[in-house]
Amino acid sequence: MCDDPRLAGQTITRIASATPGCGIERPVRLSAVAGVRLDRPAIGDCRLASRLADWIERVARPAARGLGSELVSIEVAASYACRPRNNRPGARLSEHARGRAIDIAAFGLADGRRITVLDGWRGEARAFLARLHRRACGIFGTVLGPDSDRWHRNHFHFDVARYRMGSYCR
Repeated sequence: MCDDPRLAGQTITRIASATPGCGIERPVRLSAVAGVRLDRPAIGDCRLASRLADWIERVARPAARGLGSELVSIEVAASYACRPRNNRPGARLSEHARGRAIDIAAFGLADGRRITVLDGWRGEARAFLARLHRRACGIFGTVLGPDSDRWHRNHFHFDVARYRMGSYCR
């Protein structure tokens, strides 16, 4: 899938929409990325899928090992959805509307721990989550977390938007 052996799932048919700007030309439905199970399928494009695999391999797995365990699952809060940013009427389309964004709410470790962005960001898992957030910058075009705004208090938003000045990370 996507010429990337790290991706598990299936290629699905083009997603079209009556809403201009929404849809995905060559979508994939991911069930696991880089050996890490997704709690529910994530739909996106190949660039998003491969960047997610890069982040898992370079950042998330090593960070979990730093906690003395292995990363085994990721809880997906959102992937493809034809909607405006932050679901606010009149706002520009979200990268989710193009299949270029994923929201992650929690991480499952092999030792049974479940680390949520909502509870862990200001709790015992702060260093782990801050590392995941900080080091996503550069792999993804946009990285948003609990300190960015009220809409991202319970998840990380990663997308592959491109900016002239580099990544936008908050």
